[in-house]
Amino acid sequence: MLIIGLSGKTLSDADHARLSAPQVSGVILFTRNFEDRDQVTALIDDIRAERAEPFLVCVDQEGGPVQRFRDGFTRLPALARIGELYARDPRAAIARAEEHAWLMASEMRAIGVDVSFAPVVDLARGNRAIGERAFDADPQVASELGQAYLRGMRLAGMAATLKHFPGHGSIAEDTHFDTAVDPRSLDDLRGADLVPFIDGVAAGAEAVMMAHVTYPAVDAQPAGYSRIWIEDVLRGELGFRGVVIGDDIGMAAAETLGGIAARIGAHLLAGCDLLLACSPALVDEAIAASAHATPCAPARLAMLQGAVAQTWDALARNPQRDEFAARLAALDIAQTTQRRE
Repeated sequence: MLIIGLSGKTLSDADHARLSAPQVSGVILFTRNFEDRDQVTALIDDIRAERAEPFLVCVDQEGGPVQRFRDGFTRLPALARIGELYARDPRAAIARAEEHAWLMASEMRAIGVDVSFAPVVDLARGNRAIGERAFDADPQVASELGQAYLRGMRLAGMAATLKHFPGHGSIAEDTHFDTAVDPRSLDDLRGADLVPFIDGVAAGAEAVMMAHVTYPAVDAQPAGYSRIWIEDVLRGELGFRGVVIGDDIGMAAAETLGGIAARIGAHLLAGCDLLLACSPALVDEAIAASAHATPCAPARLAMLQGAVAQTWDALARNPQRDEFAARLAALDIAQTTQRRE
């Protein structure tokens, strides 16, 4: 049930030992694990050699400020650029969302990544952690572009992860560093932040990542620790049958329940299938704390492994890749220029 972070650009002795733990269901790669395309491909191959399938290799390759792999990969604009285009040309924005998703997912699948945790469907309403990672402040626009993004990912053979449920965009605090409280009622959230999630679940998203935000009008616990949010709202009201992922247990807002063991236990009791332990410094403790927990079922992991992907050589010869990259680059340049004027 753990998705763990690794320490460097090659597997250390500690990494080898951690990957052998049955409660480790996958890894998440960061910039610290990346030098160039050849190196990260070799790292992924080494990870695959450690564990039989199903085992997940994950990353956050959103574009804009959150793009872990850069050298050798297409520079992807922030999703906010697509939202800005929507204000002028909705049809073009929908097409760019699909192209962005296809290009991102195709490049990741071609090097052996199973899941890039995307798309962000939080609303762009001033949150310090979300910022340009979100499409738009309008729930309907965010929903329409989010569904387009799901279509593009699916065409590239990658499962989609809606994040951060039930919505992280409408409060200022960054849960990496602070606790975050959203005082609105469930009815208020249903008419705003929940809209892209409701529609994304209906469109068949395979996974949902929980926010470490507390919504006291609904539950006193942060959403990732809340059976009300996961079992009653997400699975019950919305009918979600996919994989529920708890955000990083090392974030400041995750500390409300105490130590690592308490956080892991609370996530699992609430209904999370997978938990992120991104910091290598926390991984050994997380593995020990989850030693008696039931590992994530192979069928659940298989839901996130996606379809057969193009090889990198085939993708490099695909003219669609160059066409999409050129349009996204033009969008990024045009929007950046416009904002400066």
